[in-house]
Amino acid sequence: MNVLDAFKDHLLIEKNYAENTVLNYLRDVKDFSDFIIREELASDLLGVKRERLGRHYLSYLESKGYARKSVARKISSLRTFYGFLVKENHIDINIFETLETPKIPKKLPELIQDDEIDHLFKSIDKNKPLGFRNYVILDLLFSAGLRASELIEITIKDIQLEREQILIHGKGSKDRYIPLHQHLIDDLRHYLTYTRPILLSKGQDIHTLHVFINYKGAPLTVRGLQVIIKDILKKSGETYNLHPHMLRHAFATTLLNHGADLRVVQELLGHEHLKSTQIYTHVSTEAMKESYKKAHPRMVKKS
Repeated sequence: MNVLDAFKDHLLIEKNYAENTVLNYLRDVKDFSDFIIREELASDLLGVKRERLGRHYLSYLESKGYARKSVARKISSLRTFYGFLVKENHIDINIFETLETPKIPKKLPELIQDDEIDHLFKSIDKNKPLGFRNYVILDLLFSAGLRASELIEITIKDIQLEREQILIHGKGSKDRYIPLHQHLIDDLRHYLTYTRPILLSKGQDIHTLHVFINYKGAPLTVRGLQVIIKDILKKSGETYNLHPHMLRHAFATTLLNHGADLRVVQELLGHEHLKSTQIYTHVSTEAMKESYKKAHPRMVKKS
C-alpha cells in the first residue's frame, strides 16, 4: 500500500471524515506532488525535507491568485498529511507544522430577523402537499439548526415523535439528537401520514425511507432544497438572499439571544470544536450593540 492509500484509509477509518472531505485532502496532496515534481524540488512526497520548500509552495499558491481561505485549506491538508507520515515513521520532519498561513478575516454569518422568518412561514400555503412539505422543511431548518445535507438524509427511523426528538447524522459520522417542539411534532406526524404518501405516489420507489420527497416522488437533494428555499422566498415577496445555512445561523443566534448555554448550542449544531460556535456570540453581541444604540436615550445624536 502506498502512502496516499494509507493516508486515505486513515482519514476514512480512523478520523471518520466524510468521503468528500477525504477527496479534498487527497486532491490538495496531489496538487503539491505535481508541483514538486514539475519544479524538480523533490523526487516524490517522501523527499520533502526542507522547510523553505513549504514557504516556496505558499508563495506559488499566492502568486496564482488563490483566495486566502483556499491557501489556508491546502496548507492545512499538507500539514495533516505530513503529520501522518511522521507518525507512521515514513519521514522525520513535517515541514508544514510551523508554516504560517495567511490570516483569514472572520466573517460574521448573514442574519435573517425574527419578523422575516415569521413572514416566510405565513406566506406558505399549507393546504397543498408541496406547500405543507415546504413548511415542515422551513421549520426543521430554523427550529433544529440542521445543515442542508443533514436534512435530506433524514429517514423514517430517525424521527422519534414519541420521544419528541430526531436523530441527526452529522459530519464525520457524528450522531446527535435534536429536541422537537410540539407544533413541529404535530406537523411531522401529519406530513408522514398524509402528505408524504401523496408525494411518493408520483415516483417509482414507494419504499424509500427518506423523509423528504421532491415533486417527482424521489428523495430530495441538496440542490432541490436550495430551489425550495428560493421559491419560498420568491412567493413571500421578499427580495433579500436566503439559503438553508442562514436558517441554521438564525437557529444558533436565537438560542444564544434567549440565554442558551454556549456548549448546549455547540451540541445542538453538531460542532466538534467550541470555537466554531463562538462566532455566534459575536453576532449576538453586535445585535445587542445595535439595539443599545437605537434604544438608549444617551445614544441619541445631538441635532
